[in-house]
Amino acid sequence: MPSLPPEAREAWLNRERRMVLTTTDRSNVPNAIWILCAELVDDDKIVIANNSMSKTLENIENGCKESLLYIAPEREAYQVKGSIENHPSGPVYDNMKSWLNPDYSGRSAVLLTIEEVYYGPNKVA
Repeated sequence: MPSLPPEAREAWLNRERRMVLTTTDRSNVPNAIWILCAELVDDDKIVIANNSMSKTLENIENGCKESLLYIAPEREAYQVKGSIENHPSGPVYDNMKSWLNPDYSGRSAVLLTIEEVYYGPNKVA
């Protein structure tokens, strides 16, 4: 499984707080949302707090792929693509609750498994 290369990891650590998560429905219609709460938990996994997802969760349950866009200093953009799962309980959920600010609901934990990483148009992993 690909993981974030060193330059993408460094960008992750210094990224802007807001990121964009995009999924598609069964007809391949895209749905994009802002996310604020996400953590890199392994070299190849990112956990995203579900604070108020609806269409996104429906798309996840239907087996869609995803794309997560984050912006680093100097306006560098990285895009992570891969598979995505919803965890309303269990170890992934418990991990998310351990770092999530209690001001956010954290209804479930969305686990993104990295399959590809892009820096602008260039595939870097």
